[in-house]
Amino acid sequence: MNTAAAPDWLPSYAVPFVTLSYPTPRPAVPDSFPNASYHGIGVLDGYFVISCIIVMAILRDAFRLLALEPLAKWKLTRDLQRRLAKSKRGNGHANGGTTTNGDAKAVADSNGDATSGGVTSKREQHLLRRSMLRFAEQGWSVIYYLCQTAFGLLYVHRNLPTSVFNPVDVWIGYPHIPLAGPIKFYYLSQTAFYLHQILILNAEARRKDHWQMMTHHVVTIALMVGSYFCNCTRVGVLIMLLMDVADVFLPLAKMLRYLSFTTLCDITFGLFMVSWFITRHILFIVVIVSVWQHSVSDNDAAFMWNPKGGLYLTRQALQIFVYLLVCLEILQLVWFTMIIRVAWRVVSGEGAEDTRSDDEGDIDDGDDKETKKDK
Repeated sequence: MNTAAAPDWLPSYAVPFVTLSYPTPRPAVPDSFPNASYHGIGVLDGYFVISCIIVMAILRDAFRLLALEPLAKWKLTRDLQRRLAKSKRGNGHANGGTTTNGDAKAVADSNGDATSGGVTSKREQHLLRRSMLRFAEQGWSVIYYLCQTAFGLLYVHRNLPTSVFNPVDVWIGYPHIPLAGPIKFYYLSQTAFYLHQILILNAEARRKDHWQMMTHHVVTIALMVGSYFCNCTRVGVLIMLLMDVADVFLPLAKMLRYLSFTTLCDITFGLFMVSWFITRHILFIVVIVSVWQHSVSDNDAAFMWNPKGGLYLTRQALQIFVYLLVCLEILQLVWFTMIIRVAWRVVSGEGAEDTRSDDEGDIDDGDDKETKKDK
């Protein structure tokens, strides 16, 4: 445990939940993070992951309830009121500017009375409520991925002697032990996020790509945990960074779509598509090739099973890593075909709408049926 970094009043059993465990002396000549604390790895790290999951769950609900949903409700309700008021005025002009035979009242009754500031139509209520929830969900994703991308790119990766375009560097000096505090925090918090996402996937209404997302998260967690305990953390940092970049743009595009900013949505989706292709179908494949060809060789002393020396990268372990990475790439290729379909709709003037997970059925199929889905 890391009792030296914990407050004196904190019980000893709670220390692993709030500190990075297994503190160890800093290497004499570290090649990165010369002023950071250094740590070993072990099962106590799981307690810190649990704390991160709890914090993420609290932050997600706090942002959703206190900021994101109120913002979406204000914007969507205002737009709906303007739309209904415009429709009401248009109906009045179409009838000579009069309300003879109660025409204006009939329009208000059929569309929902917007003059009181409320939305009385069940269909409009459902659409507004669903858009609010989806906006808030995507808003949390934007906040998380933006923070982790900034932390991973501008701090963690920047202080490592590695390059995105030359992943051979991630194998120099293997095994990379002990572990610098920022790298350890980055790894554990990312693992906590994907575990949290699995909980969310199974708690919320299932979407069309539920099992694809579940497979993706399980494989990702297996790679994170495996590379962490096998001391292959530098290639892990590089892969996590590549994964996070594109994930900033997709939820942002969805948020803009829910708020009816169509042009901005299409532009953001274009940025997402370009970043996805570069990071997940060019640089990611380069990393896979590096794992297979440049990690270690049969004649390298590091290519062996020696837990005392921090060496776990046997040929079997290496093959498992490659298989899991290829599995991720296959999933990403499947999703990329869907992305191309969306791009075609943008080019043809239909607008960007992600087909991977947001479609929950046609609202016109029945308001009661859709309302039950959200309960």
